[in-house]
Amino acid sequence: MRVRKLLRAQTDGQTDGLSQRLGPLLASEPPHSPGVSVRMSYSRALPALARLKPDRLIRIRRFRSTAASSRAQEKSEEAQLEPACTLVEKPCDVDLIAAHPDRTTKICVDFDNTREAYKSKDTLELLRSLLVFRLCAFDFLVDRNKELLDLSKKILGQTLFEKLMKMTFYGQFVAGEDQDAIKPLIAKNQAFGVGSVLDYSVEEDLTQEEAEKKEMDSCVSEAEKENHGIDHREKKYKAHRQFGDRRGGVISARTYFYADETKCDSHMETFIKCIKASAGSSVDGFSAIKMTALGRPQFLLQFSEVLVKWRTFFNLLAAQQGKDGMAVLEQKLEFEQLQDSLANLGVGAKQDIENWFTGEKLGSSGTIDLLDWNSLINDRTKISNLLVVPNVETGHLEPLLSRFTDEEERQMKRMLQRMDVLAKHAVENGVRLMVDAEQTYFQPAISRLTLEMQRIFNKQKPIIFNTYQCYLKEAYDNLSVDVELSRRESWCFGAKLVRGAYMHQERQRAAEIGYEDPINPDYESTNRMYQRCLEYILEEINHNRKASVMVASHNEDTVKFTLEKMNEMGLSPTENNVCFGQLLGMCDQISFPLGQAGFPVYKYVPYGPVNEVIPYLCRRAQENRGIMKGSQRERSLLYNELKRRLCEGQLFYKSAC
Repeated sequence: MRVRKLLRAQTDGQTDGLSQRLGPLLASEPPHSPGVSVRMSYSRALPALARLKPDRLIRIRRFRSTAASSRAQEKSEEAQLEPACTLVEKPCDVDLIAAHPDRTTKICVDFDNTREAYKSKDTLELLRSLLVFRLCAFDFLVDRNKELLDLSKKILGQTLFEKLMKMTFYGQFVAGEDQDAIKPLIAKNQAFGVGSVLDYSVEEDLTQEEAEKKEMDSCVSEAEKENHGIDHREKKYKAHRQFGDRRGGVISARTYFYADETKCDSHMETFIKCIKASAGSSVDGFSAIKMTALGRPQFLLQFSEVLVKWRTFFNLLAAQQGKDGMAVLEQKLEFEQLQDSLANLGVGAKQDIENWFTGEKLGSSGTIDLLDWNSLINDRTKISNLLVVPNVETGHLEPLLSRFTDEEERQMKRMLQRMDVLAKHAVENGVRLMVDAEQTYFQPAISRLTLEMQRIFNKQKPIIFNTYQCYLKEAYDNLSVDVELSRRESWCFGAKLVRGAYMHQERQRAAEIGYEDPINPDYESTNRMYQRCLEYILEEINHNRKASVMVASHNEDTVKFTLEKMNEMGLSPTENNVCFGQLLGMCDQISFPLGQAGFPVYKYVPYGPVNEVIPYLCRRAQENRGIMKGSQRERSLLYNELKRRLCEGQLFYKSAC
């Protein structure tokens, strides 16, 4: 009843929030959109564009197919992608400008000081960490961890099995079974300057066949089932059974599979509970959500394809004007030439085309950039009408699919409504909401919908945070375009930077299905991309203090780079514009020294019943295998702290908190 009431409120006269910004997607009439510099009326343009002949339509280039790297190279790159706890030989001295500009405070963050790093840990907790990390280094145990856990449960029985797990893997990586059980750990971390990002980590324990069936059922529309192969879809944005189990090759991200609308309502309720719990655990806390948990992923696939095709069309028009190869925000279409191009396509007379574009800035600038172009997609009525793309074979603008059922239309709207509900709860509870990144065939839609939430809820301060995966070739372009939009519209930009969780899966899918690999060629390229994106956001923060970023990384070099840039720019940790994030149970020698030095730092805190977080624990074991093989850093520090306590008579040390 509670869920139905929440969602009903979105359609019974409430037009604020995401419903207002995405009014064309949720309402029956096109909304007014003041403030957009350039706008094209689809209601006038589409009939003319539909009259295009095949030989007069600019052909949209397909993605190039590239050969995949060898399996051995992929595994090597994946192991290197997030080399957690990379060695930094000396403390990082950071001079930061304090609240008073005439006074400089020197903050020394020493990542080698084990006394401070593990001050919050009892000796038994240190021993547990050493045991878990050591076990994660054995390939046999990690490769067969699911089978070994099932066998242990059969031999020990449920009660003893749960006790064993809480003494080892569960106790290391999971905070507790429910929101009450996790409160002591959250309070203890907070006492040492480390906040929490709550994450209910319960997952369905599906077989591969079950996962594939759910994915195909939820990503294939009724029209596609009835007319297989007739609809003109890009291969990248169609569901493929061999990649239906999206868990394959993914070790650090939770995966949701669509069951029905009731299940999505349940996920929304869980996210609301996390938001409320985050509000009670710390000031300016965070909560994380995944878009695929909130609705049928069919819409994300289709909307992503539309966004990418229209952006490709813009790039081709820019190339016609000799502006290919320029930075994305420097590509500006001269309006006179654009009129000529569209007129040559047979769209209509130049005078008619001129009437399609309105806006205050057009007269003075005479150009249209990518942000102006993107705004064209807002002017729609029904969601299904939004999904219109050029058909290169017929020469017409056509719906992406031949038809949408009423139920599919309702499912799309419910996803947007659930997002609206969560954003409003975040605002009411003073919690910042991070939207996690997902696979590249979902991500354009996820980023666009997150951007729409930011335009509504980030007017005073950053509440909604988008996630940028820096192993993607287009990460910097996407980031810079979104930052520029926030400048033009005067809202507060919020971002979480990660390296990425789907590399192996993305490379394999691109190679087998036949489209361009979206991933940077090697780890060094990804590292450069991460630093480039991070420096760009830090410069934006330095410029206007309205943007915020979470540096979500276990890489000590990345953290050191961030601190040095903050020092150069005079960014104080007390301003709360730059924060850091690591997973619970990993790299405490980074998190706790940062927290005690006054930097905003957060642990992702998973929780849930023992049996239901087993899939999460299996991934943690796999992730830590790469960490332990790539670096002995954390184990060495743990050994050093144990030796120090033994030598100083503190072997039975217990945290004061």
